[in-house]
Formats: sequence, C-alpha cells, structure tokens
Amino acid sequence: MRFALAICVSLLANGCASIRPAIPEQPNAPTSEAVVATVSKQWDQADQKVAASVSIAREMADRPDIVRSETSVALSFLPPPEAGELAVARARAIKADPKEAADAQAFGKKLLAQIDTSWLRVVADQKEAARISQLKDARIVELTKAVEQAKKDAAANMWTLAGIAVAVLGAAAMVFTGPRIGGTLLACGAAIGAFPFIVESEYFSAIAGGTLALAAGLGIYWLWDRVRDSANAPYEPPQK
Repeated sequence: MRFALAICVSLLANGCASIRPAIPEQPNAPTSEAVVATVSKQWDQADQKVAASVSIAREMADRPDIVRSETSVALSFLPPPEAGELAVARARAIKADPKEAADAQAFGKKLLAQIDTSWLRVVADQKEAARISQLKDARIVELTKAVEQAKKDAAANMWTLAGIAVAVLGAAAMVFTGPRIGGTLLACGAAIGAFPFIVESEYFSAIAGGTLALAAGLGIYWLWDRVRDSANAPYEPPQK
C-alpha cells in the first residue's frame, strides 16, 4: 500500500512539474531588429530631405527658379500624387482661403502624429515578436531534451524491470537450489537494474573495470570450486 502511494505521489509531482506556462501570441511583425531599424533610418532620412528642400523653397520664395528646383528635389522623395488629392490641393491654392489652409495644416500635423504613434507600435511589436520567438526556440530545446530524457527513462525502466525479474528468480533459486545459484542471480539482477545508471555515471570506466575484475574473480572461483569438488569426490571403482 505504501509503495502504491509513493508511486501516485511521484506521478503527481512529475505531472505538476511538467506544466509549463503558455507562450503568448507572437505579433505579426519581423523578428529581426535590423529590418525595422533600416526602414526607420531610411524613412527619417527621406523626411528630413523633403523638409529641408521645402524649407529652402519657402525661404527663397522670391526666386522662382530656386523654388522650382527645391520642390522638384522634395517631390523626388515622394510618390506621384493621386488625381483626387491633386485636384483638392489645386482648388485650395486657387481659392487661397486662410482657414482652409490652416485646416489642411492641422490635418497634416495630426496625421503625422498618428504615423509616429503607429511606427512606435511597430517597433514595440518587433521587440515583442523577437522575445516570443526566443521563447519558442527555448521551448523547442526544452521539449527536445524532455523527449530524450523520456527515452532514457523508458530504457532505464526496462532495465529495472528486467533486474527485478532476475532478482525474483534469484530469490526463488535461493529457496529451491541454494545460495550459490540464487545469490548469483540476485547479484545479476542488481547489476541489470543498475546498468543504465552506471552507464550515465562519470565513474563508468572505473565501475566497468571493477565489474570485469569481479566477473573474472567469480569465474576463477567457480572453476576452482569445480576442480575442488572433483578432487574431493569419493573414488568409485569401475564396475565389472
């Protein structure tokens, strides 16, 4: 009863230890920080050049040639405008309404702030994606080790069961045939059960050498015992 209770407690402990925290969902973002950093750097560089060209064009508004040149530089960093947006801008310029121009500027500042916020979210998602990807890699390594350990445990259990079976035979042999055979079987059962633990031990070489020496000693003792029994056997003359 105590043995069964010990097995149940062991299984419950192993089950609780095997429960692992769930890995969070990985954001839909690149795991490489270099990709996001490169895009961010190129984006900032283009924005700065556009802003610089437009600023110079405004400073030298009395020089149409420079205005045309600098705005052309700015446009080179931008995609071609859609026809609808171009029509809105042209109508706003022809109307020359200060309120309408102010509203367009306010919309532009608001949109820029939204873009910056969205980009910060992209950067944060990239870092989170990289972190979760590392967690997944670590979990794969952990599960691989667990599988290998399970294989080793299964093999060890097989050796243990085999050792128990031989030990049971040895106990039976002790009763029916005597300690010579029974003791040998018991020793063999213990050796079989301990085999996987000995192989994994850092002292395997020493243990293996000692075991071989012990086996050789037992073999010599068995041979000597057989010779002694033969020598001490009573002489029986051949029958005529």
